[in-house]
Amino acid sequence: MASEAEEGGEVHTTEMTTDDSPPSIVEEKEEKVVSTEGEIVKTSDGNAQESGSSSLPEGLSLNYEEARALLGRLEFQKGNVEAALCVFDGIDLQAAIQRFQPSLADKTPSKKGQPKSESPRSGTQNPATLVLEAIYLKSLSLQKLGKSTEAANQCKSVLDSVESMFQNGPPNIEQKLQETVNKSVELLPEAWKQAGSHQEALASYRCALLSQWNLDEECCTRIQKRFAAFLLYSSVEGSPPNLASQVEGSFVPKNNIEEAILLLMIVLKKWYQGKTHWDPSVMEHLTYALSLCDQPYVLAKHIEEVLPGIYPRTERWYTLALCYYAVGQKEDALNFLRKSLNKHENPNDIMALLLATKICSEERHLSSEGVEYARRAIIHTKSSDAHMKSMGLHFLGNCLGKKSKIVSSDHQRSLLQSETLKSFTESIALDRHNPDLIFDMGVEYAEQRNMNAALRCAKEFIDATGGSVSKGWRLLALVLSAQQRYPEAEVATNAALDETAKWDQGSLLSLKAKLKVAQSSPMEAVEAYRALLALVQAQKNSSGSCKANVEDDSVSEFEIWQGLANLYSGLSYWRDADICLQKARALKSYSAATLHAEGYMLEAREQNKEALAAYVNAFSIELEHVPSKVAIGALLCKQGPKYLPAARCFLSDALRIEPTNRMAWLHLGKVHKNDGRIADAADCFQASVMLEESDPVESFKSLS
Repeated sequence: MASEAEEGGEVHTTEMTTDDSPPSIVEEKEEKVVSTEGEIVKTSDGNAQESGSSSLPEGLSLNYEEARALLGRLEFQKGNVEAALCVFDGIDLQAAIQRFQPSLADKTPSKKGQPKSESPRSGTQNPATLVLEAIYLKSLSLQKLGKSTEAANQCKSVLDSVESMFQNGPPNIEQKLQETVNKSVELLPEAWKQAGSHQEALASYRCALLSQWNLDEECCTRIQKRFAAFLLYSSVEGSPPNLASQVEGSFVPKNNIEEAILLLMIVLKKWYQGKTHWDPSVMEHLTYALSLCDQPYVLAKHIEEVLPGIYPRTERWYTLALCYYAVGQKEDALNFLRKSLNKHENPNDIMALLLATKICSEERHLSSEGVEYARRAIIHTKSSDAHMKSMGLHFLGNCLGKKSKIVSSDHQRSLLQSETLKSFTESIALDRHNPDLIFDMGVEYAEQRNMNAALRCAKEFIDATGGSVSKGWRLLALVLSAQQRYPEAEVATNAALDETAKWDQGSLLSLKAKLKVAQSSPMEAVEAYRALLALVQAQKNSSGSCKANVEDDSVSEFEIWQGLANLYSGLSYWRDADICLQKARALKSYSAATLHAEGYMLEAREQNKEALAAYVNAFSIELEHVPSKVAIGALLCKQGPKYLPAARCFLSDALRIEPTNRMAWLHLGKVHKNDGRIADAADCFQASVMLEESDPVESFKSLS
């Protein structure tokens, strides 16, 4: 029969059932493919049955490719992939397409809207469609057998054939052929991926979305989702798409992540418009992609646009809290968590409790609320989950430490400081190698003036992080400076500068300048500030930003000019100090630090009234600005006995905010001495001397 087909190009139905013919696949399965009496109908279980009515004209014959296409399809539907592949191998696609092209053209509607001409086989499926479907099934068979490269090539041949048949633009083709095209467009990149040909897969995805294949909405959406996942997780960096017909001003993604985000946003837009079904994986991919490019605010907006009923409310609130916390909107994040942790919602959600505690631990006025959240988290944490319990104890310690700084009673402050260290100790027993926990414990020891313990924690943190985190070196240098070991502190700072990237050296250079001042080397301090200014200017130029502040672990240009002004004021270089203050004021018009420096300069020139006005203005701008309170108290103390109560009030308030401020204790001692309370004065002077012996060149609060 095969030789007759090769010679005549056709196989008649009568020939297929004669006894003289060699056994065929259909004869082995005892089934008829076609007959002049009936047509083949596929049932739900994939078997072929005879239909009672004929749709083929009397005596119509099948050509060789059509017969193999039908036989192969039957075998594929039964799951006989290898047998189907053997049948499909005998189809010559190019020859079939050339032979079927006229009949396919007959099926295409006229451009002028005229009725389409009747095909000789108008009552049957188009033969080209049948053969193209067979080649698609062949590629699917090859894929199932693990021959992905051959599968991709066969699939590509289907699309190339359709393109060659319709060179004048996208056709209005029959439904069955369109289905084959859709499936082939979907299969091609998947086959290339399985074959490990990632660049070909990338090109296939883009071709599928940019070519005019008349894909239906669901098919296009599936391709977009798969392409986005491929861009995010394939570890293959493809070149940006080169759009031949790019609209001026349109967005063109520059890398894989941007292209994936664009695709996912298009899919989300379709869902918002009701064109496709909701798929939670889209939001998961978008969350990952936006996290990679540090765009949590954009993610929050998309989560807020998701209709109610898709996400559980508490899950949505928690995710939104994470997003808003990441962009620094802590109050908004905490409000979402308060809603989620309401007694009528999910009050015992460990992750929400821990996040709420972390947010509260960063603000003094929220510390009491954070203590409650932390204790709830610890209570509801499973005994087997040591890590989560350690985190709860860690954040509890941070909140207790912040709370100890706002209480008015010395006894209460002492109790809270003891509880802080107890929480840290319990936490570190559960998670011994947590660098952040070691660092926070070191800062707490330093603020309580236990310098030996703080020094031990600083060294442990540096060992745990391999010296790659600058704040560990800063803690070490500040502790050494509090022990009056300035040369060693400078050595630690220089070591940190060697280990730290250039853009992250700002805070270290600032610390180095202050160490130079403490060692009575003001000119070297000026050089350090100049290097710091050069670094800030380079950062501004590289980012193209006109803002005065730089990000990350650095200092602002305003702080540099302020530091220089204080340095020149200490040296009585009033003109230079005034120039630096003008620079600082240009960057930040209303600043308590600038007004305090102005007041200091006026006081040094014995312009006490103007100096007091400057201090009061600084205090008005920042109600808890301790240097201004101390300066007001010290100045009032000089004015005479009737001003002593007011001076004592300001100095006591300064010590409430910062109990370790040695200058506040010193001037409070003077107030008590002038008021005749010698014993109180002696206690204050003793506290001032003790604090001076452990006073760092920079407040430990700068590490928080």
